[in-house]
Amino acid sequence: MSRKNNEQQRVYEVEIPTREAIIGALTEAGIPVEDKQLEKLLGTSAEQREGLSRRIGAMEREGQVMRNRRGQILIADKAGLIKGKVIGHPDGFGFLQPESGEDDLFLGPKQMHKAFHGDIVLARVTGVDRRGRSEGSIVEVLERANSKVVGRLFSEHGVHFVLAENKRINQDILVPPDGLKGAKAGQVVVIEIIEQPTKNAEPVGRVIEVLGNYTDPGMEIEIALRKHDLPHEFPNDALAAAKKLPKVVEEKDLKGNRKDLRKLAFVTIDGETARDFDDAVYCERDGKDFRLWVAIADVSHYVKPKDALDREAYERGNSVYFPRRVIPMLPEELSNELCSLKPEVDRCVMVCEMEISAAGAITGYTFYNGVIHSQARLTYTRVAALLEGREPEPAIAKKLHAPINTLYGVFKALLSARAKRGAIDFESQETQMIFDDHGKIEKIVRVERNDAHKLIEECMLAANVCTADYLAKKDQPALYRIHEGPTPEKLEGLRSVLKDFALSLGGGDEPQAKDYAQLLTRIKGKPYTAMLQTVMLRSLRQAVYSPENVGHFGLAYEAYAHFTSPIRRYPDLLVHRGIKAALLGKKYDGGDWNALGVHCSETERRADDATRDVENWLKCYFMQEHVGDEFEGTISGVTNFGLFITLDDLFIDGLVHVSDLGADYYQFDQARHLLKGERTGVRYQLGGHVKVKVVRVDIEAAKIDFTLVVDASALPERGAPSGPPSRSPSKDKGKPKARDIDKKMKKQYGKKHK
Repeated sequence: MSRKNNEQQRVYEVEIPTREAIIGALTEAGIPVEDKQLEKLLGTSAEQREGLSRRIGAMEREGQVMRNRRGQILIADKAGLIKGKVIGHPDGFGFLQPESGEDDLFLGPKQMHKAFHGDIVLARVTGVDRRGRSEGSIVEVLERANSKVVGRLFSEHGVHFVLAENKRINQDILVPPDGLKGAKAGQVVVIEIIEQPTKNAEPVGRVIEVLGNYTDPGMEIEIALRKHDLPHEFPNDALAAAKKLPKVVEEKDLKGNRKDLRKLAFVTIDGETARDFDDAVYCERDGKDFRLWVAIADVSHYVKPKDALDREAYERGNSVYFPRRVIPMLPEELSNELCSLKPEVDRCVMVCEMEISAAGAITGYTFYNGVIHSQARLTYTRVAALLEGREPEPAIAKKLHAPINTLYGVFKALLSARAKRGAIDFESQETQMIFDDHGKIEKIVRVERNDAHKLIEECMLAANVCTADYLAKKDQPALYRIHEGPTPEKLEGLRSVLKDFALSLGGGDEPQAKDYAQLLTRIKGKPYTAMLQTVMLRSLRQAVYSPENVGHFGLAYEAYAHFTSPIRRYPDLLVHRGIKAALLGKKYDGGDWNALGVHCSETERRADDATRDVENWLKCYFMQEHVGDEFEGTISGVTNFGLFITLDDLFIDGLVHVSDLGADYYQFDQARHLLKGERTGVRYQLGGHVKVKVVRVDIEAAKIDFTLVVDASALPERGAPSGPPSRSPSKDKGKPKARDIDKKMKKQYGKKHK
């Protein structure tokens, strides 16, 4: 009997037929059957009827069985029905994403009227649409995904309705007069859905919360929290548990096998605005080699499995960092106090102590519980100043000069080892928003990464590698941070682009990280570097959490796990519990590790989506004052409907629609990230430089529209060519040499077209 059946069987006082027995009886019947017929087939007694009816209802909700128009029961699969998730589109249509992993079904606007984005439904294939896609029809909605929706309230001709902030929910949600709760047209509200959409009726809701006006300071974050269903208020039991915790490390915390490291000169190194300090580092010379300590806040000492704090940390999955606001995974009593490695106070930690050779190889490591007393709270800027002899506080500089220089030494060693193993080192561009007193963007600036950033990064990477190795050797189940290599399809697309530049990627059908790293070295400093780096990055898969240790492709590690941030990442907390269990010769049982991996990966993506929404809204608000202005930009995305441009100085994205590219038909080459005009031959390719004008800002849709600014006399053809020159087969007898391609690329990529 399955686990689900075991659990459900306990609900009923009288034993009833299992799901397998029900499916077996329906299969044997071979036709839809009435309830009484099914009871007879199963040999059900009068006492079992109620339980059987409830079980059949549960099977209906999960899409195992269904009823036809006569009310007869049949197996859903036998009816040619497909169970899946509805994926809405802002333009009114949508898709069914089958649970089986088969190709999506197209759902037209009429079908999407029956369900919301995210609903689980049963659908059948009804034909093929004009574009050759399988088209479906929703037969039944099994599970509703939206009980609450955040959006703006509108009123037309006395009818009130809400337009959802989630543009994938395309229906107008009607609000009756008695459901307004005092809300006024134009305000942002949260509504409870009291009638879900059907084939013939609009959804209906009632206001349960009025958030305020659309442009109120901080409203973008309030909307994102509710749109993405982010837990942002701690429940009472979690708050009560946090308040019961001690304010400082107590004597009882130091008992047992906790090693006293308070005499070592640990320091924390973070950004200027950081509030939670969960890692501290210290390093000593060991002859020509190094001994490196990475101390991480011992969150698992205070947050126990299945307690109120743990349940809430699991639901959140991670902290969420919005501009000017943080939604922490744990209450402030932990995240900003007891588990924050503040200077000049004792703190409980988990320690990874490593032996590292002068060449950067990790030759040994140990894990243990410890207590430290951080000597200073340093920033990346300040450490960089110390390394360069510019620290303005001589007393502190003298005290920390030697430890910081030793840390710098081990960093250089680890960095050389990174290069030898062939880790991919994409050049990333980080930005920071500077806000005015009203909470709106004043300017956006580039954040320069210095050696202090990289120093901490290498120390954390080293500890994470040791963690994964230790868990694997101890056969301790855990969540690894995995990153798989490119799919065959993406690899083919990348090689297609590289061919245009007379370049190739080594490694055959299964390239390694070192092959990517070598290619990055070859293109470094070329006019087309940014474009190719973007294509290379997009060829890789997304990193996720999984109990299956398949390694980390990008970092070129055979095993990698997150150990360094249990304050803000739930997988790290699970890893700490696994290490502690292994130290005691035990196994930590986290439950369904596959489900944990999926959940933690999803909460990470949820946080990314929410922060992206907030940043886009803020950028749109900022750009309202720049309509009509012209900017230099770089093509950061190419689609069949146009070009996405990132402004070079403001780091803000917008769209040039294909209809604004000129009087021509443009063919989209997805593999080469290219739009090419049929008549003119004008090419627009990823990474190309253009000049654009801001023509429209839609703050509600968070969209910015540009048009190209073209000086026809400066271009050989109409438009702004930004890709490699096309080669005619009749003239191009041999493969062009790389230096010839470079000359042509410098001519086209080296200058920004005006």
